[in-house]
Amino acid sequence: MTTYTKSKIKDLVDGTIDRDTLQQMLSTPKDQDRFVKYIDILQEEVPWDDRIILPLGPKLFIVQRASDKKWMIRSFAGHDFCEWTENWKLHARIRVRDSALRMEELYPRLMAPSTDWQVIREYFCPLSGDLLDVEAPTPWYPVIHDFEPDIETFYRDWLGLDIPERAA
Repeated sequence: MTTYTKSKIKDLVDGTIDRDTLQQMLSTPKDQDRFVKYIDILQEEVPWDDRIILPLGPKLFIVQRASDKKWMIRSFAGHDFCEWTENWKLHARIRVRDSALRMEELYPRLMAPSTDWQVIREYFCPLSGDLLDVEAPTPWYPVIHDFEPDIETFYRDWLGLDIPERAA
């Protein structure tokens, strides 16, 4: 099994990796320490020091706050949305595209979905304005809670790592 350097994994994260290496990475099993290297890379890029436990998206993380050991959902900019088991989208800035005019900002005229049947919800970081997620449900559908990861099983059984400490 090939083991990739932290530098090569950073190229993957940054999107600057060469195609041959990318193809090889995709077609072979992951090296044992890739997640740890990945987290180290992300940790170096964020402007805060609290420990990243799990990335949820390019600019969204589950972190362990140093001040109280709570696991929180945090944006790259440093906004704590809520505890990790809650739906962070309920604490985000939300734009709902629910009219033909708003849909035409994304779609050519007459090519957008009918807002009677579908809307587009965009979720933003309150600090930076970064777009963190988009969903396209029917207008009456509740805000979607994407998932609640089983962090303890992931760390213990999949990665073979110690589970990060957290507040009770």
